[in-house]
Amino acid sequence: MGKGPLVRHRVIVGGSLRRQGRLASAPFQSHSNVEPWLHRVIQGSSTSSSASSTSSHPGGKPAAASNTAGRAHRFRAPPDGQSPLFQAPQSPYSRAPQRQADPGRGRVDGAPVGSASVAPPLGAPLPTGVPVSSRVSSKIQQLLNTLKRPKRPPLKEFFVDDFEELLEGEIPPDPQPPGPRAPAGPGEPPSSRPPSLLAALQRWAWRLLPLDLGHACFVFLVTLGKLWSRSVKLSYTLLNKLTSKNEPLLKPGDRVALVFPNSDPVMFMVAFYGCLLAELIPVPIEVPLTRKDAGSQQIGFLLGSCGVTLALTTDAVEGVPAPQEKGPGGRCLEPRAWLTARFLPSQYKTSKEGSAVGITVSHASALAQCHALSQACGYSEGESARGGVVGGGSRQGPGSGDGLGRFTANRMTNTFPMFLMKVTPVGIQRCPKARVALVKSRDMHWSLLAQRDQRDVSLSSLRMLIVADGANPWSVSSCDAFLNVFQSRGLRPEVICPCASSSEALTVAIRRPPDSGGPPPGKAVLSMNGLSHGVIRVDTEEKLSVLTVQDVGQAMPGASVCVVKVEGPPYLCRTDEVGEVCVCSGATGAAYYGLVGITKNVFETVPVTAGGTPISDQPFTRTGLLGFIGPVSLVFVVGKLDGLMVVGLRRHNADDVVATALAVEPMKFVYRGRIAVFSVTVLHDDRIVLVAEQRPDASEEDSFQWMSRVLQAIDSIHQVGVYCLALVPANTLPKAPLGGIHISETKQRFLEGSLHPCNVLMCPHTCVTNLPKPRQKQPEVGPASMIVGNLVAGKRIAQASGRDVTQLEDNDQARKVQFLYLADVLQWRAQTTPDHPLFLLLNAKGTVTSTATCIQLHKKAERVAAALTERGRLNVGDHVALVYPPGVDLIATFYGCLYAGCVPITVRPPHPQNLVSKSTCILTTQAIMKLLKSKEAGAAVDVKTWPTILDTDDLPKKRVASVFRPPSPDTLAYLDFSVSTTGILAGVKMSHAATSALCRSIKLQCELYPSRQIAVCLDPYCGLGFALWCLCSVYSGHQSLLVPPLELENNVSLWLSAVSQYRVRVTFCSYSVMEMCTKGLGTQTDLLRAKSVNLSCVRTCMVVAEERPRIALTQSFSKLFKDLGLSARAVSTTFGCRVNVAICLQGTAGPDPTTVYVDMRALRHDRVRLVERGSPHSLPLMESGKILPGVKVIIAHTETKGPLGDSHLGEIWVSSPHNATGYYTVYGEESLHADHFSARLSFGDTQTIWARTGYLGFLRRTDLTDASGERHDALYVVGSLDETLELRGMRYHPIDIETSVIRAHKSIAECAVFTWTNLLVVVVELEGPEQEALDLVALVTNVVLEEHFLIVGVVVIVDPGVIPINSRGEKQRMHLRDGFLADQLDPIYVAYNM
Repeated sequence: MGKGPLVRHRVIVGGSLRRQGRLASAPFQSHSNVEPWLHRVIQGSSTSSSASSTSSHPGGKPAAASNTAGRAHRFRAPPDGQSPLFQAPQSPYSRAPQRQADPGRGRVDGAPVGSASVAPPLGAPLPTGVPVSSRVSSKIQQLLNTLKRPKRPPLKEFFVDDFEELLEGEIPPDPQPPGPRAPAGPGEPPSSRPPSLLAALQRWAWRLLPLDLGHACFVFLVTLGKLWSRSVKLSYTLLNKLTSKNEPLLKPGDRVALVFPNSDPVMFMVAFYGCLLAELIPVPIEVPLTRKDAGSQQIGFLLGSCGVTLALTTDAVEGVPAPQEKGPGGRCLEPRAWLTARFLPSQYKTSKEGSAVGITVSHASALAQCHALSQACGYSEGESARGGVVGGGSRQGPGSGDGLGRFTANRMTNTFPMFLMKVTPVGIQRCPKARVALVKSRDMHWSLLAQRDQRDVSLSSLRMLIVADGANPWSVSSCDAFLNVFQSRGLRPEVICPCASSSEALTVAIRRPPDSGGPPPGKAVLSMNGLSHGVIRVDTEEKLSVLTVQDVGQAMPGASVCVVKVEGPPYLCRTDEVGEVCVCSGATGAAYYGLVGITKNVFETVPVTAGGTPISDQPFTRTGLLGFIGPVSLVFVVGKLDGLMVVGLRRHNADDVVATALAVEPMKFVYRGRIAVFSVTVLHDDRIVLVAEQRPDASEEDSFQWMSRVLQAIDSIHQVGVYCLALVPANTLPKAPLGGIHISETKQRFLEGSLHPCNVLMCPHTCVTNLPKPRQKQPEVGPASMIVGNLVAGKRIAQASGRDVTQLEDNDQARKVQFLYLADVLQWRAQTTPDHPLFLLLNAKGTVTSTATCIQLHKKAERVAAALTERGRLNVGDHVALVYPPGVDLIATFYGCLYAGCVPITVRPPHPQNLVSKSTCILTTQAIMKLLKSKEAGAAVDVKTWPTILDTDDLPKKRVASVFRPPSPDTLAYLDFSVSTTGILAGVKMSHAATSALCRSIKLQCELYPSRQIAVCLDPYCGLGFALWCLCSVYSGHQSLLVPPLELENNVSLWLSAVSQYRVRVTFCSYSVMEMCTKGLGTQTDLLRAKSVNLSCVRTCMVVAEERPRIALTQSFSKLFKDLGLSARAVSTTFGCRVNVAICLQGTAGPDPTTVYVDMRALRHDRVRLVERGSPHSLPLMESGKILPGVKVIIAHTETKGPLGDSHLGEIWVSSPHNATGYYTVYGEESLHADHFSARLSFGDTQTIWARTGYLGFLRRTDLTDASGERHDALYVVGSLDETLELRGMRYHPIDIETSVIRAHKSIAECAVFTWTNLLVVVVELEGPEQEALDLVALVTNVVLEEHFLIVGVVVIVDPGVIPINSRGEKQRMHLRDGFLADQLDPIYVAYNM
């Protein structure tokens, strides 16, 4: 049992180590050491592995490339590794000796041949014949058994992946290919050739090389002799004239970047051959058209990773630094400072994701490629006297190969660079005696546009018109249109020769003319639907959903071509199945530079039959082309792997989608040829994105009409939905070096949000079909069954309470009466401690503007009460609106109302019209009174309906006859009005008993005494902020430092400076204040430290809120001001709501707030599942402070109203002496919400009266102990029940979606979500230029789909500040919704996703 795995493991390790060394160095062996090294390998010496590992030059610079060694090591054994040793035949493209055996691939008893480091299997005889003991240690056996049967649960039990929730799209059964396996298609045998490129150049140095670079043929002539002499001079200069610290800068084997524009082919050729003569490795670089074009940013990294020592360039290249030294080939410079081009060694490839990889091409491969092209095209020496070759100057694929190939067959050539084809489209026609032309589809398109100016053109001399991009779907129409126009001018149909090429395999196939022995050309009309399933189905041209493809000829001479499956093992495809084209030839690339792993997968593929038998003993190279082999071994290409988009298990090609978009009429709204199609992965599937350049004169309506037509065309022809269709302004898409669209850069900009489209159409509803199933509501389990279930599971009922108030000792004489009225407390303090300061009000400068001692506050309250009874003629119980800015006047008038027996209502100025309909009097200042009676106020509200308005600035010094004493503690003390987060203006009634109980709980929790001082930076108009501002100081006798939040707009550091100056231990603030300090003081901590701001005195800093704690904000605040002495343990939150303004408050005693991580997906199902930090979909929740003394909390089911167990999500119910007694509304709707204040459990403790908070949360018993020694119960608030979004049968909390959206882009300042007719609406505030507005639409849709499995219906982009926020910093989402429906938001852009 234990022997097998050990043997296999050791053999694999030994083989893999040696393979890595060989792969890393084999493609780059120098000429001098290839053959001795190869002989050592063949002999199987024990030094083979060390030889391979030391065959490179020291310093990480391999020597010049040689295909001999590279090809010698690329033969691969069958998968089982047990076949006899392969006999590698002598390759016609390699001068290496015939290989006898491949070490590491042929096996003897499972061990590699020639390996001295690998031990024989356990139990097998040693080479000397001594048997090995078969006894295995019991410990080893136990270890092996343990490894075979792991006891740990699999990862799936810890994390449930999203794939399990997602549905497979509904796809009809796939059509299956019934045909037989397609055999490999061989090319014709190769003929003899010159020994090297340099030998060919030297041999034909007397030939004339005419170059046409202008509007007339033969502007200047360069002989091959001149090219040879210049190359020799350059090679001498590179090796001898360039020095660094008195040492040669370049050594044989170093890499040199060739940075030449397409307009300078002569210099490029001089530099290329000069490098070869100097035994340097040339690295051609395609220069971007301008500095801002795509690819510029990666050059520094790519040059460094390729090990380029020097760059050769000319003055024509934009953005190159000052020259280091002039040479025959142009300027020489250090490459590190040069950042304006894209490069790769010899060949390059940009992957689908945009990463660039270099492809090494050896001398032998380059020569073989040139010779194969010469043979396939039938070039001959005698032909030079009769004509020439016209070609678009390309450094990739057939462009470079054909240009070099002409030298090997010694003929004249006319090189017409690509950049001139657009300026002078008649370039092909300007050389009337040319025999061969190499063009691209766009060259033919430009020629068609200019043919009217050239009436006397004759193309009868052409025997081959090579179409370099014949594999593209639109090349068929380009060829047909070109032939249709120029057939009357001598162009014969049979001379059009499409070819296919790839970066890895160079030229794959080319069509030969029939007079050269080639088969007749073929066309195939294929069903799009069949192709999407990977099968070939012939259809008729009458249908729209067909693809017409033309053959690209047969394989190159000496090569064989086969088609293998795209995914999985390289099984041969059937004859009617589409797969990846593979080539076996000596004329392909050797490796991806520096990438051993993917080199093996691409350049060392061994195609196998269905039974696993290799079809050849030589490896094939994957081309990245998708196609099939037709009759008479003709190769048909239907697409490329880089353009493959797999949507719902069906395969679509980007070029096909582009062709469909181009066929949509009218085309006057977008630029032809400026369309990019790519896929992005959203929700574990590819989504199609189409981006086009819009013409400047196109209106928005016309553009949307065109986009809708494109959507319909793609849907009907390809049966696939487009996820996003975007139009960008003209000339803004990134350009590739040859002028086309840079697809990967466009995709990157789309994902980054830097594409800046001017029109966007998202269609997630139609194309996202793999969303999880909507949640089905199950019959609710009864509350009794829940209790039984919790008992069986060992879970306690989720109930907790604060300390018992009755058992707490209180020595304060003011608390001897159980129900004490605040008016009595103020009178008692005015008598016992008249000069004790209760309030200090600070202004923006940090100076005290007003103070109030006990006696001052009492006397001011008496004067207010006298004014109310005499001037206002108010009766007991009348409502009085207090319209004051934050200050001492507000406090004094509040107690004046209590003295007079009136009910005070604090109102934020200057908007009292909402609340004063039942108020009989308004108390305010003179300045606000003028404002209330102004014309501006009259435009908003009828001033005549105002009640009596009294100003309290100059009140007469009259005392009230008697201070009113309420007849009962349950008498209404004041009304607390607040706008909830759902946008509802809700007033609650606070009795005198509840007011006193509230102050008592806060006093006990925070240990407030007359000697204490607290700082309050809150709005004083509602909730806990009002209680801390107006009530608590009078009750407890402590001094309150009042900091109006509005003053922070003028001085952000006011609050923190005041806390430091007065050495405050306890302070309160709101989230808006904390956010203002975090943003405004983030870079000023050193300045504050210089001003001696020290926060080490703070024991407790509490954020007053009625929402889920904002962990990110509190943590960033703590970290930011840690340098000023603020303890991370000091910052905590409070929790209150309308029915009870203070339920939780951290206080000064008890354990620190705890944080748990819950599964966000479980929350959507009203379940709490605790997970580890960093788990997928984990959501951090912080405890909302400690439960106040006298407060009891229970978690109840939202519908059955039964009690829930520990760590179950439900509604928080509270029972407390300071609960509000009911809602107060001006419309008499109090009865509708009566159950909020007098709810009872449906099971269990049915006697206790509870108040329903309307917030979802859960209780969890922690391992910490509280002040009483009991285990601490932590309350976690999840969110408001009224704000939750019911979508797809699940409950979503807006803050979770908003958090995801804000992370989507740096320009999103704020965000809010709500629902509208079952559509999710996302409102985003844009903090940046308006051109970024439409970038956000796709990013917002993506992130909500990925993280929440929801489709966004509407995306609204607005200016900063549009989302309404209340005084506590909470978003008013329902107000925002009303504004959206009333079209009052003035949005920048509104996107309705289809």
